[in-house]
Amino acid sequence: MITADMVKQLRERTGAGMMDCKKALTETDGNMEKAIEYLREKGLASAAKKAGRIAAEGIVDAYIHGEGRIGVLVEVNIETDFAARNADFKAFVKDVAMQIAASRPEYVRKEDVPAAVIEKEKEILRAQALNEGKPEKIIEKMVEGRIEKFYKEVCLLEQPFIKDPDKTVKQLLTEKIATIGENINIRRFARFERGEGLARREENFAEEVMKQIGG
Repeated sequence: MITADMVKQLRERTGAGMMDCKKALTETDGNMEKAIEYLREKGLASAAKKAGRIAAEGIVDAYIHGEGRIGVLVEVNIETDFAARNADFKAFVKDVAMQIAASRPEYVRKEDVPAAVIEKEKEILRAQALNEGKPEKIIEKMVEGRIEKFYKEVCLLEQPFIKDPDKTVKQLLTEKIATIGENINIRRFARFERGEGLARREENFAEEVMKQIGG
């Protein structure tokens, strides 16, 4: 029997899509190593090899939501100008821009978060744990677990993908690298929100963006 945990494990090891992983496990009677070989033969597990290659082409795309209420600019790089014109690549970039509009990340990846920001967050999390009456001997372990949750909130690649919350943006990126056959790098982005920093009622932007794209 192919379990969800087996699919998840294979997905983490190869970066291939969920349905591809399920099919690979089904075709190999649940043998993990043979399933990895199956995906490699299909070219679905080769993204890791491509990740080190230079991606200097690509596009800068814009996404405007809610009659000019939220605006996003994002630069996504790929290896060749030819691939940059690929419809699948362009759709991926648009999805990334929508993700940024809906989920408000502050950084692309974990490594982009300044050490001072991480340490400050850890101080807050330690204080929270102490206030909850947690034993000091387990507080550090709790802080490390909660800092991972923090990364999922502020780092684009760690966030659940708005169109498929079962995968992260990082997993989506890995799938696109395997599918398109070139290294892809989400380099930088800027998110603008009308009236940002001013007093206003709370909005659920994730829901609004999903409604607009028919999700």
